[in-house]
Amino acid sequence: MAGDRSRYGLAVSALGAIVLAVSVFLPWYALSFTPAGVSFAQQLGDQVASQYGNAAMQSLMSGAHAALGGLAGQQFAALSAHQALHDMNVLLLVLAGLAMLDAILPLARSGASMPAGAGGSVVVLGSVAAICVLYRMVDPPAPAGNLVSLSLREGSWLALLGALAMVLGGLWPRAMYSSTVSDVEVRGAWSGLSGWTPSS
Repeated sequence: MAGDRSRYGLAVSALGAIVLAVSVFLPWYALSFTPAGVSFAQQLGDQVASQYGNAAMQSLMSGAHAALGGLAGQQFAALSAHQALHDMNVLLLVLAGLAMLDAILPLARSGASMPAGAGGSVVVLGSVAAICVLYRMVDPPAPAGNLVSLSLREGSWLALLGALAMVLGGLWPRAMYSSTVSDVEVRGAWSGLSGWTPSS
């Protein structure tokens, strides 16, 4: 019917919402030591060894300096949005849940004509989610001090992909054919203009 939202678009929006919800629990940021953090760890080890250790411990710590120096820029832990974004992760899950409801409920009505506005709100929900994800990709939460740094992991990119899929599904083209202009009427108009009747 005219104005029916394509079921493919609703399916894309639902899939994007699922990807967004799952990505909240995947690694978003990689934690790595900065050169300042490695230097601080080396100084702390030297102080502990000089105050509380014997000559053997001091020798061990001096040998560990080279190993600590190699840790600069190396990932030692990962943080998910659930761990790093305490408020935004809830918002992303709520947006994904609402988008899934808005996309799946019209799809569940098999055989019935979908209303014209079916899945329309997923554009807004996906846009809000994409803005939130982009904000935390461009401006990640700053760790305390400058001892560690954060870099993006696959979870943030999947979240952005899911949010954009929600928007794409909501903007999916509507049904190609209208109830007011049927295929038979188009054939009749063409035959009237050209004098040629298309074969069945």
